[in-house]
Amino acid sequence: MGKRFWSMAILPVAFVGGVAAAQYPIMDKVAEKVIQKYQTSTCEQLWQEKAKGQGQPKPAAEEKAMQALKQDPQMRAAFFNKVAAPIVNKMFECGMIP
Repeated sequence: MGKRFWSMAILPVAFVGGVAAAQYPIMDKVAEKVIQKYQTSTCEQLWQEKAKGQGQPKPAAEEKAMQALKQDPQMRAAFFNKVAAPIVNKMFECGMIP
């Protein structure tokens, strides 16, 4: 019963997770772009971008994406669940977080 129970319990969770991802195709593309940026950037590039971006206005597309995330808590959660680990790992590797 153990293996069968867990496989039957995991199936609905996997299905719901797939549905959540399918609900936000634009968010998925943005998340993939963010992940790609962090995975391909060097630590030096990230440090320079951080220093250069402080106090600068954000591009219109970025502001629009931020507004969408602020208005939709489910989309925000899906976005953060997708991008958090790759971003935090890279920031840790670069000494940007303790």
